[in-house]
Amino acid sequence: MTKPRIVHLLDDTTTGGVTRVVAHICNSPRLARQAQHEIRILPKSAADVPVIDADVIVSHLTINWRGLAGLIALRGKHPHIKLIHVEHSYTQSFAALNVSKRERFFSLLRTAYSLFDNVVGVSRAQYSWLVTRDLVTPERSCVIRSAVDLSGFAALSAPTGACKVFGAIGRLEPQKGFDTLIMAFSQVRDPDARLRIFGEGSQRAELERMAQMDPRITLEGHVTDPTTAMSEVQAVLLPSRWEAYGLVAQESLAAKRRTLVAPVDGLCDQIEDGAYRVASNTVAEWTRAIEASLAADLSKIPTSQERLSERVNGVFERSWESLIARSLQPELAEAA
Repeated sequence: MTKPRIVHLLDDTTTGGVTRVVAHICNSPRLARQAQHEIRILPKSAADVPVIDADVIVSHLTINWRGLAGLIALRGKHPHIKLIHVEHSYTQSFAALNVSKRERFFSLLRTAYSLFDNVVGVSRAQYSWLVTRDLVTPERSCVIRSAVDLSGFAALSAPTGACKVFGAIGRLEPQKGFDTLIMAFSQVRDPDARLRIFGEGSQRAELERMAQMDPRITLEGHVTDPTTAMSEVQAVLLPSRWEAYGLVAQESLAAKRRTLVAPVDGLCDQIEDGAYRVASNTVAEWTRAIEASLAADLSKIPTSQERLSERVNGVFERSWESLIARSLQPELAEAA
């Protein structure tokens, strides 16, 4: 019997978190036993979409006003196909910091989400905001925490000795809060502490100017293999201003690194897996958290970090398996 065909729509071809999560779905042997998963790239904010031969269509597209016509066309051209949208972008902190006309923005999201049979939140914190804001209904939505292949991170040896080398990994963009981090680290008193920042982005020149007065801080540039960056640090810091989930935190925890996160959005989900919550996303609190980590015993790994890779991947696959099965119920009934 031919397997059902699940088509995942992307409008971002960079090697960022969204593409890695979708690739993880498509490369899963377990999910491949249930259905055939494939990726289709659409232009950003496309006003129209082609007819897609699929049993279920999963949107990983970025919702905006320019692309709303394309989403309406997607629904209109596939009236009998289950449509799922995964919200990788928007969160409570994003809206608070970036949206001036809140009701207009919420109207966009409600309209877009109403076109789908199911909306997936990628963290519990994000999903709670979606429901609380009445952007989605519990009956037509669910949570599937994002995941990528963590096996390479899990294979890294746990750090030992005093916690001296801190890392920050991600795009050099205002969202990631590396400017706050540099100011905070500059106030750390230990002369042997180090901060290594891995990534590229539009904020690089600004961050280099900020870091040039402290030789303990270095910008390392882009690293093709993120496990390489992880292997060179003992602790990972995530001072993001907003974050739907925070894959770097998940990778750091799987690598048995001490992981400090800002108390925002999906980063709060990481606390149950062993991350340490910084009291507030301010320079003073980050300085305090880093100095506390300098005295940490790295040999004491939280039990929640043990075998994290297996647990995360198992939950991720089971959740997608269940959602796809529910979406295929009419087709499966007809086949039987």
